[in-house]
Amino acid sequence: MAAPTTYQTFLDDALAQIRRGEAPENALTERLAEVGALELTDQRGIGGGCIADAARLETTAGPLFLKTHPDRGDGMFPAEGRGIEALGTRIRTPQVVAAGSVDGTAYLLLEWLDLGPVDDAALGEAMAELHAEPQAAFGWHEDNFIGAMPQLGGEDDDWARFYGQRRLAPQLDWAAERGLSGRSIDAGRKLIDALPAFFSDYHPYPALIHGDMWGANHGALTDGTPVLFDPATYRADREAEIAMTELFGGFAPGFYQAYQAHLPLDAGYRTRKTLYNLYHVLNHFNLFGGGYANRADGMIRQLLAEVR
Repeated sequence: MAAPTTYQTFLDDALAQIRRGEAPENALTERLAEVGALELTDQRGIGGGCIADAARLETTAGPLFLKTHPDRGDGMFPAEGRGIEALGTRIRTPQVVAAGSVDGTAYLLLEWLDLGPVDDAALGEAMAELHAEPQAAFGWHEDNFIGAMPQLGGEDDDWARFYGQRRLAPQLDWAAERGLSGRSIDAGRKLIDALPAFFSDYHPYPALIHGDMWGANHGALTDGTPVLFDPATYRADREAEIAMTELFGGFAPGFYQAYQAHLPLDAGYRTRKTLYNLYHVLNHFNLFGGGYANRADGMIRQLLAEVR
């Protein structure tokens, strides 16, 4: 089967970046720098997620994973690649080959990983190890993305202030533009003002987190090693990560048991879980609309009741 010309142009662009020294430095790009050409021999679409299309590319240097999306000029894939690289210093992620744009299509080219069954306990332990090392400050050095929505960067040593101003407030502003009720918006802004009350006796440290940790964004290598992909990386209260794992059905019990054994959660987590998942529910409203409006409104009112 002849491969589409467009896929070859992504490979050509990636190899050119590598040879100009503009691609990430890792074992895969070092190996690709030595090839005479990176030629496409076959391709197979693998049903991308809600945001991007995905394909496995068979090349003369082995299989690679390609994500594509219409180029919006916002640097979504380069930012994702840098987030993957940052996580990769602490936990297994795909190596990044290159990110760029060709003929109006943005792309992210990654190492292809053969995946096997997930070891839930190994994932919980690996996540605890990722979160255990305190970082310098909350936030991130650049804007990146949560799904297709912007996720604001900036750094702050006050977590409640950062979470209110750089996470909840922008989502509420976008939700107002997309038709979330004025009642919900006003209540959400009251909640932001009340955020310090949730941290009166809990003082989190900045931890490096994946940032969009639901079931489709992790896996395991064939030897059981946990692997993460599709991140929205930043430094946060680690509880925000664990809360996200519970939002859409939850992970297996073994994950939580292993995590708690290595890095126990504070007793107030059950309340703050709702606070942290509000960010993702608002984001889903901004992406998809629908029933997320009622869910966000209920969460906001539940949280306000906690501080009255």
